[in-house]
Amino acid sequence: MRIEGMTAGYGARRVLEDFSLTWPDGGVTALSGPSGCGKTTLLRCLAGLQPCSVRVLELPPDPVLLFQEDRLLPWRTAEQHITDVLPRARRGEAERWLDLVELAGEGARYPRALSGGMRRRLALARALACGGGLYLLDEPFTGVDEARAGRILARIRALGVPVLLSGHESALTALADRVIPLSGPPLRPGPQVGNPFRHF
Repeated sequence: MRIEGMTAGYGARRVLEDFSLTWPDGGVTALSGPSGCGKTTLLRCLAGLQPCSVRVLELPPDPVLLFQEDRLLPWRTAEQHITDVLPRARRGEAERWLDLVELAGEGARYPRALSGGMRRRLALARALACGGGLYLLDEPFTGVDEARAGRILARIRALGVPVLLSGHESALTALADRVIPLSGPPLRPGPQVGNPFRHF
């Protein structure tokens, strides 16, 4: 996977300037760095949601983005959040994805009945259920204890889909196959990157 010459920011504030990166097309890659260094901006640019300019962008097909926010629907159960993103023929898989994030048996509960960490895991399960060629996961384990996050990350790795994630947890980055440190600079307005992605 490859990025060459990506520049992005907010107004006059530059966050990424002529940013380039090449990384293996497998395993778990973690972005590390302090708040404001560009982790979320990079993921949003890769998802086509952040205005940026880029010379080369080579990614697997059909990447899926998990936002920092859970973005759950209060009127849908945990199971329905999963079935909503699955084709009809795969709707029987809902329990599998809930089990992967350690929410087995919680399918009938609504978001208001779940703790913050459980809601985060539900949002993650929904994104994972979509499949695709790359998972872009922004702070996927906020509110989730480190031991559980480690178990879930191991299951995600076993799916065989490359992962690019951001996270502040040192234990989480230690479990990644590789860590890419980011430190922020700078923007010149450029064309919006196209948006062939799904966002959850």
